[in-house]
Amino acid sequence: MNESNCNHHGRKTMLCPSKVPIFQSLSEEEILKISRMTRHIRYHKGQMLLNEGEKSDKMFIVNSGQVKVSKFTMEGKEQILYLLTSGEFFGELHIFNPDETHNFSVYAIEDTEICVLTKESMERMMHDNPGIAIKLLTAVTKRMAHIENLAQNLATKDPDVRIANMILEFCRKFGKKHPGGVLIKLPITREGMASYVGVTRETISRKFSNFEKKGLISLSGNKMLLVKDHEALKEYTQ
Repeated sequence: MNESNCNHHGRKTMLCPSKVPIFQSLSEEEILKISRMTRHIRYHKGQMLLNEGEKSDKMFIVNSGQVKVSKFTMEGKEQILYLLTSGEFFGELHIFNPDETHNFSVYAIEDTEICVLTKESMERMMHDNPGIAIKLLTAVTKRMAHIENLAQNLATKDPDVRIANMILEFCRKFGKKHPGGVLIKLPITREGMASYVGVTRETISRKFSNFEKKGLISLSGNKMLLVKDHEALKEYTQ
């Protein structure tokens, strides 16, 4: 883990705050001001950023790379809650209530750069720019909706629905346009995907194979997935 000041790059386009939607209405001067309050930390793939049960008074912004937010069930199984990438953040609830402990753990799923803002810095920003607080609450609301959708998805007994929902989410967050559809560099392993949607690794592989036979997707090794028929996948979820 390496640490530096966030504004060491010297260009606004490289600063964490400029990538975060809740800060994008701010001026360049305001972005630079925020960056001076921000610590910049590099994590290697597999490193833990936060441990479930810890206390924190900080908000974490993903500058580059990807992290998984997860918790363990009573049976000791991992349940992935979110996959976050550049411009997304976590720990925001502790800005409002730092006495609460984290109810999740966070791990880097590839080499990742994180920017950290303290509760004091966030409170100062929200005082100076009330619109940030509104956008932050909007982001929290969307995250709660994601958890509700995840719970609903896990409640269905149909693994086709769960896996189709996961592929569509990966399209939105990690997909890039491709002549044949949407190309996704899969952010997690088959085991990780099984944890995310509550099925076995064998079920993931079997359903991917079935979707491929139906012409909905195309696989290239374990890392790349091409979504060829987006609308047909959506029909599985409706």
